[in-house]
Amino acid sequence: MDIVVVGAGIVGLASAWALRRDGHRVTVVDRGEIAGGASHANGGQLSYRYVAPLADPDVLAKIPGWMLARDAPVRFRPRFDPDQWHWIMGFLQACNGREKACTVASLLPLALLSRALVHELVDGHGLAFDYVKSGKLVVHRDQDEYAAARRLLAAHPALAAEQVALDGDACLEVEPALAALRGRIHGAIHTPGEEAGDCRALCLALADLLTTGENPVRFVLGEAVDALETAGGRVAAVRTARGSIAADAFVLANGVDAPALARPLGMALPIYPVKGYSLDLPVRDATAVPRTSVTDFRRKIVYARLGGRLRVAGMADIVGHDARIDPRRVATLLRETREVFGAGVDLATVTPWAGLRPATPGGRPIIDRGALPNLWLNVGHGALGFTLALGSASVLADRLAGREPAVPHAGFTLAAVMPGTAPGGRRSA
Repeated sequence: MDIVVVGAGIVGLASAWALRRDGHRVTVVDRGEIAGGASHANGGQLSYRYVAPLADPDVLAKIPGWMLARDAPVRFRPRFDPDQWHWIMGFLQACNGREKACTVASLLPLALLSRALVHELVDGHGLAFDYVKSGKLVVHRDQDEYAAARRLLAAHPALAAEQVALDGDACLEVEPALAALRGRIHGAIHTPGEEAGDCRALCLALADLLTTGENPVRFVLGEAVDALETAGGRVAAVRTARGSIAADAFVLANGVDAPALARPLGMALPIYPVKGYSLDLPVRDATAVPRTSVTDFRRKIVYARLGGRLRVAGMADIVGHDARIDPRRVATLLRETREVFGAGVDLATVTPWAGLRPATPGGRPIIDRGALPNLWLNVGHGALGFTLALGSASVLADRLAGREPAVPHAGFTLAAVMPGTAPGGRRSA
């Protein structure tokens, strides 16, 4: 078949990779450049075993404090936007133990499938993207949060098989660069098998791979898709300013832009932008910078060594389609970096970035057929797009081909991700 994939981020490119392997002729269309959106400078962590969503029962108690604090890890700016309020309502409804447990149970097999496919891609093609198997530490400064993390670990044997809870001293033995936090770490969850890499570099390498060999993928970049053209109860083409591109099937993998394309077809996709920030800082002293990826759970900040850079990323701003860099958020990331790893990086040479993560309220992506029979969705990965991309693409390709996917996929249907939607994605009363 001829298939158009809308979106040239990591999810769209992974989708093109999986569909091309099935023998389809693929065209990737994007309004910007490759990895120009949320894939450009994300946190760099491949967190296959740590897939806990932002929607958590503990979040509800923190919201009043976050609303008042200028440097809160999660910030909400109310807007006259029904989509924002509908998303917030869904998010609050998802902040319960049952929903969190279901989300983790759904995401784990998908993440582990992604891990196997990343290894296959790296081993088979030797792609260069500052890829390291460095392990990951989720550091807890709060005793109650550490206790909750240990309970989650105990409740999921699949997690406990590859993760271990460490006290503060053991945490510093694993990562001596955390010495500045001695006495302030109650514990950490260590996952030795986790990995890290530069998502944008992987996107560029994958795009090169897609355009070589037999049946090369066609790229149409710098052309925004204005609409999905329909005929006979199917999508017939995508329309850009330069004309229409026809195909047999279509995949929306364009993150926060997907809802606007789906809406004229009567589909209400429960996706809203959650803005995140990152910094790249040159490493001056490798001994003072972590080689293990680190997540500061309380601050919602991640640190990953990418070659000669330290990638610092975090924050969650629910402020609409606003990708501008807020200097106050950059200052917060710099302050935290200076406190913990300031001796190891060049704080005067900073590359800041902000991007819009396409988030669903509960944290599960949508990998499903759309309102029309030849329209498919691979969207809503939030902060886990890098981690889940190859696994999601595999599920998409299997479902499109009528095969049973390698992992359970019922949790990634639109109806499962957002209860209250009718079949085909139309929001019910």
